[in-house]
Amino acid sequence: MRKKYLFLVVFFTTTVLLNAQIQKAPERKEGDGNWSQLIIRGVMLINGTGAPATGPVDIIIENNRIIRIANVGYPGLPINQQRRPKLKEGGKELNCEGMYVLPGFIDMHGHIGGSEQGTPAEYVFKLWLAHGITTIRDPSCGNGLDWVLDQKQKSAENKITAPRIYAYSGFGQGAKQPITTPEQAIAWVRENANKGSDGIKFFGAPPAIMDAAIRENKKLGLRSTCHHAQMSVAQWNVLNSARAGMTSMEHWYGLPEALFTNTTIQNYPLNFNYNDEQHRFEAAGKLWKQAAPPFSDHWNKVMNELIALDFTLDPTFNIYEASRDLHRARRLEWHEDYTLPSLWKFYEPSRQSHGSYWFNWGTEQEMEWKENYRLWMTFINEYKNRGGRVTTGSDNGYIYQTYGFGYIRELELLREAGFHPLEVVRSATLYAAQALGADKDLGSVEVGKLADLVIVNANPLENLQVLYGTGAIRLDNENHAQRVGGVQYTIKDGIVYDAKKLLADVKKMVDDEKAKTNWKLKQPGVK
Repeated sequence: MRKKYLFLVVFFTTTVLLNAQIQKAPERKEGDGNWSQLIIRGVMLINGTGAPATGPVDIIIENNRIIRIANVGYPGLPINQQRRPKLKEGGKELNCEGMYVLPGFIDMHGHIGGSEQGTPAEYVFKLWLAHGITTIRDPSCGNGLDWVLDQKQKSAENKITAPRIYAYSGFGQGAKQPITTPEQAIAWVRENANKGSDGIKFFGAPPAIMDAAIRENKKLGLRSTCHHAQMSVAQWNVLNSARAGMTSMEHWYGLPEALFTNTTIQNYPLNFNYNDEQHRFEAAGKLWKQAAPPFSDHWNKVMNELIALDFTLDPTFNIYEASRDLHRARRLEWHEDYTLPSLWKFYEPSRQSHGSYWFNWGTEQEMEWKENYRLWMTFINEYKNRGGRVTTGSDNGYIYQTYGFGYIRELELLREAGFHPLEVVRSATLYAAQALGADKDLGSVEVGKLADLVIVNANPLENLQVLYGTGAIRLDNENHAQRVGGVQYTIKDGIVYDAKKLLADVKKMVDDEKAKTNWKLKQPGVK
């Protein structure tokens, strides 16, 4: 059973069963701090609100809150020492002159590993933190709600090295019997809230059940998201969800279906079988061109209604990018050092592993997906332009996208869609915090907010690739290639993590596993 779609299947058929859980993160203190006072000195500030960079500034943090942002000079001139806040006894200074600081990144689609992928929580958490991700939303809690809530609590107490976690239960998760009536759906939603879940991830269900569950969840003040899977989308698309009170959607399934004008069902080939992943993903690559054309009356009507309903789009462009360029995705440079052998095996062509649909994938399929992306990106960019909220999610651990690295690629793909780099940062920070209902504490570098920050030794607005753990390539004055960037520090709850050390820890995990299994990375089909 594929972990990601477990809850969709059991919802209709039988009681929910949990997959084997991955290894939890070890309890140990690895970051520096928390100090009574932390001053980040001389940094250039990108605050996440859409404002341009400014600086140098000193950022003063006390009791895990930003209490002051002090301008201490002008670019190209020495720091004005008279403007600098004084360090209190027992405090800590972090010299970041020449570096850039941003709000901690928020991954709105962060699965915490998987038993099928062989990815322990420590591996996933450290890759996230090494890429500046200080908060994640776990949609469907594939390791079980109790498991995720345990890791959430330990992260909040900083007993483990991990981002803060928002747990969205898979609808029906833990139910003692199939949910077949609205009354049962309402009862499950109430029980889910009482267990401490932050929200619900839906895949689809009969309309009356979806409607009842979404409305009850909203009444209780919780948030929700949905992967409008093809097995239910003909009955219930994105507009139905938004009208019922759902707060966000994942990917794009259900959105083109809301944009149909001369059909009500996707034009599936007559030999289509949903359990055949090549069928499923090949047909998905032809879906957007079946929708109303960009800027047509119906296209505009759907977009404007979703914006009026304050509905959030979390597109996860990166997770499907192999569909339009499989060779690129397979050859990404970080696979050799940072992709576990078990995860690489999961990525390879397979009729069983989810997202490994490379049975006979080539030019024709990729051309369809390139057009799919063009139409999809046009909708997402215009949604942003009209005031709609777009956030950043990765859905990594599938389809050649390795945790952390895939999230940075998501930022690049928003840029490709037409977002200004400052708009990209805002989607990754403030807008994501708003979607979680956490913008009082998270999402921007402002006085009064929590000290969740990313510090990088290059300007990410000029080149988002400097945020990759592997950095970006630049030629020096002596004609030598060098690496620049890579997140330097990730600060979560006022605790400073050396991002490069976290990456080194991950590389050692990968190296140890390679040595233990005598494994070498080979491309599929190579003997």
